[in-house]
Amino acid sequence: MTSKLIDHAVPLIRAVVIHPDRRSDSPRLASERLEEAVGLARALDLEVRAEEIVRLRGTTPATLFGSGKVEELAALVRAADAEAVIIDDALTPVQQRNLEKAWEVKVIDRTGLILEIFGRRARTKEGRLQVELARLDYERSRLVRTWTHLERQRGGTGSTGGPGETQIELDRRLIADRIVRLKAELEEVRRTRGLHRKQRQKVPFPTIALVGYTNAGKSTLFNRLTGSEVFAKDLLFATLDTTQRTIRLPQGRPAIVADTVGFISDLPHELVESFRATLEEVGEADLILHVRDIASADSDAQAKDVETVLKQIETPEGKTRRVLEVWNKIDLLDEEAREAVLGQAERLAKTGEAVAVSAWTGEGIEPLRQTIAGLIDDDPETRLTLAPDQGEALAWLYEHGRVVFRDTDDAGRTHVTVRLHPAALGRFERLYPDLAD
Repeated sequence: MTSKLIDHAVPLIRAVVIHPDRRSDSPRLASERLEEAVGLARALDLEVRAEEIVRLRGTTPATLFGSGKVEELAALVRAADAEAVIIDDALTPVQQRNLEKAWEVKVIDRTGLILEIFGRRARTKEGRLQVELARLDYERSRLVRTWTHLERQRGGTGSTGGPGETQIELDRRLIADRIVRLKAELEEVRRTRGLHRKQRQKVPFPTIALVGYTNAGKSTLFNRLTGSEVFAKDLLFATLDTTQRTIRLPQGRPAIVADTVGFISDLPHELVESFRATLEEVGEADLILHVRDIASADSDAQAKDVETVLKQIETPEGKTRRVLEVWNKIDLLDEEAREAVLGQAERLAKTGEAVAVSAWTGEGIEPLRQTIAGLIDDDPETRLTLAPDQGEALAWLYEHGRVVFRDTDDAGRTHVTVRLHPAALGRFERLYPDLAD
């Protein structure tokens, strides 16, 4: 067991963070997982007064920890003058309630903590609906803890039945009804997204989805690629709502880039289910950029966590999932590690597997753009000849395809070789039927 007290000058909600170390559950270091849990707590504006790793050889159904450990931790909670305890693990409703009684403070497990953060950060209507659905799904089994008015509804005869039990059933029914309504609203969101995708397919720009472990630098990379100003900060789950922008790749090919919610180890099942409509954008993407914090000691384990979530996202039938790893934050590596990473990335870039960049400084962004263009630019080539007065048609080709060759002959005619999606080529032929090959 390791622990340390931390002094803070700014009085916020005082908290203790505890990571139960099960050892066999994850290849990640317990210290790294504790650091992540502290980061989650601070993302919720909690003042972390103490943090501790507790080795678990087995679990106690009533309290997770053994009785002696519960008493020992109670002393730590009192010494830190804490108002809340964060348990970096999933707790059953009974465990949560019993620990709150033993420590006389609010207890939040990992799922509850992530849901709280998502609840604060969601900005769009869709995001708020998704978070509310996840929260209700999580809380309906915890009515004893969260719905405090139930204590006033209990009968006074000492029996376990009475008005209180009726109120619990009523509340569960209200939650169930609300969940049904939220799912219906989100299904409408999903339908609308599908319509938007069909509209985009009429002007078939390839789509690129950014995924990655939370705080890997996705939003910073998104800003660097698109010239946007999406909120980006060294903070877990700094952004939640999906943002899309159009970019131009080398040689003029337009593409749509989507910044998605960050993933995390043990991402609550409720959130994966609730964010299904948003995550469909990832499944539909022509290319997935898996952004990794290559400077993190936990980079490999984080990558596996992201891959686990990706496996839960369906890919449309007949579509091949293409993933390019973007090794971000090379500016934070020491010289030796940097040279090793750059060398490995250079070898993998040849096969379109990985590119090393610093989204913060801009290093490696142009090679990344070139690699992206090469991976998504598999449309067939078409050769066309345009008369001198058909500049509008030439502009259309630059707007909707990628011109790979252009030459003008003595008669002023322009000969172009362009890569066009078959749907775009069909549209071009309808707009300009008089063009000769």
